[in-house]
Amino acid sequence: MTGLAVLGSTGSIGLSTLDVVRRNADRFRIEVLTARSNHGLLLDQCLEFRPRLAVLADPGHLQEFEAALGAAGLPTRAAAGREALEEAVALDEVRFVMAAIVGAAGLPSTLAAARAGKRVLLANKEAAVMAGPLLLRAVRENGAELIPIDSEHNAVFQCLVGDGPEAGADVLRILLTASGGPFLDRDPATLAQVTPDEACAHPNWEMGRKISVDSATMMNKGLEVIEACHLFEVPVDRVGVVIHPQSIVHSLVQFRDGSTLAQLGDPDMRTPIAHAMGWPERLDSGVGALDLVAAGRFDFRAPDTVRFPCLGLALEAAGRGGAAPVILNAANEVAVAAFLAAEVPFTAISGIIEAVLNDYSAPDPADLDQILAVDARARGIAAETIERFRF
Repeated sequence: MTGLAVLGSTGSIGLSTLDVVRRNADRFRIEVLTARSNHGLLLDQCLEFRPRLAVLADPGHLQEFEAALGAAGLPTRAAAGREALEEAVALDEVRFVMAAIVGAAGLPSTLAAARAGKRVLLANKEAAVMAGPLLLRAVRENGAELIPIDSEHNAVFQCLVGDGPEAGADVLRILLTASGGPFLDRDPATLAQVTPDEACAHPNWEMGRKISVDSATMMNKGLEVIEACHLFEVPVDRVGVVIHPQSIVHSLVQFRDGSTLAQLGDPDMRTPIAHAMGWPERLDSGVGALDLVAAGRFDFRAPDTVRFPCLGLALEAAGRGGAAPVILNAANEVAVAAFLAAEVPFTAISGIIEAVLNDYSAPDPADLDQILAVDARARGIAAETIERFRF
């Protein structure tokens, strides 16, 4: 039995991970479950999986949660806070860590899992965006494994089997596909009136609200470009984006001999999750085989950075490197939170990010503390900038 820690077990990726575990109950044991604050759902998960440890990122609910565990007669120990998350991934009983905490909040525990030599199932793209070199160094120095969970990066990983990042010049280009989100063909003049519910209504994927907004602005794809540069050791000019509304082709790799390899499948995150959990074997994910006849057709088009300015800003930050991706990510998280709280219009998201990137620069951060300091400063500037964009 392989011990598994699921960081962010109450979120979309966490729920899909637990579904894969149910289908492979003879292979995996849940040792750790964590949530930010949804202690009710976390308790339900503890009742089903009886983990060794359950961690709340928000300590405010710890006493109530501990009492509920005791009343249920569960052996699960409860803890809270950042240090508890980092200690949880280092437990001897844990071999695999699903890193699915959303945003910069997931970076310390993801890095701790790599330093503990675990197989890190990386769903937290922000960890690679903010600290790619630091994370990869921790993987190499501690004998950890890093397998991407984002459908796009997992697709590239699968396409590179037998070649790997060491293929170097053999990889001509990596192409990340993007659905285009809910506003692919919407009149740009109407985007200022978009509501949070409209932005979160993704046509193909079921995701959390923050990542759904990132998909609607295509910031998600920009972050994925930065992530791909680190994971597959390629410069930004060898990573491209192509719009594919059907979300069937999850990404492609072009080689110098003229070959292009692609990974296809129905849009269901259980496929890359099961792939990463079973690697190098294949597990039952609960996802059926792709019906090409039913799919009918695949469409592709170039992305429009005028319609999606966040993509252009992310590519700019990728080219600048250093602290720029950290600043980009921080400003985006603050701007998206303000939009979801109905404090600013949808179109203000890109304006806030651009202003922060223009107003703040920092030396290249060398360690986690410096990265988090840049992140905190960028968030402060973004919060001040929001005042210029409020309704």
